[in-house]
Amino acid sequence: MLQIMEKELSDEIEIPEQETTRILVMDDEEMILDILTESLSLLGYTVDTAIDGERAIEKYIKADKQGRPFDVVIMDLTIPGGKGGEDTIAELLDINPNVKAIVSSGYSTGKVMSNPAKYGFKGRLVKPFKMESLKNELLKVLN
Repeated sequence: MLQIMEKELSDEIEIPEQETTRILVMDDEEMILDILTESLSLLGYTVDTAIDGERAIEKYIKADKQGRPFDVVIMDLTIPGGKGGEDTIAELLDINPNVKAIVSSGYSTGKVMSNPAKYGFKGRLVKPFKMESLKNELLKVLN
């Protein structure tokens, strides 16, 4: 599956020369983390991952203290048994009111997905999403 995505990405998307933009991806599904890491890396981004909100917040703070802050955080809205996107964005906004975060979920009609800006998100991705949607949402949030 990744090989097909790699071919599609290389055919359709210009890959940046330098890996300067740092993205933190939070999702409880390892397969999604793997696919997003691979896809974002192919697009030229530097990627780190977290399986829940607690770890995402720890990594966000640590990266900031090291002078290598994340430019964007992509967060799954629902993390069974853990801190999901809605609670995590609230804490990240306390840490950095200018945090650029994208919420991701398979449930497009929920309150957060219907109005992500109200909760502090700069963008949203409805699962399953195409790589072109990911690229476009990132460019929108980064600009």
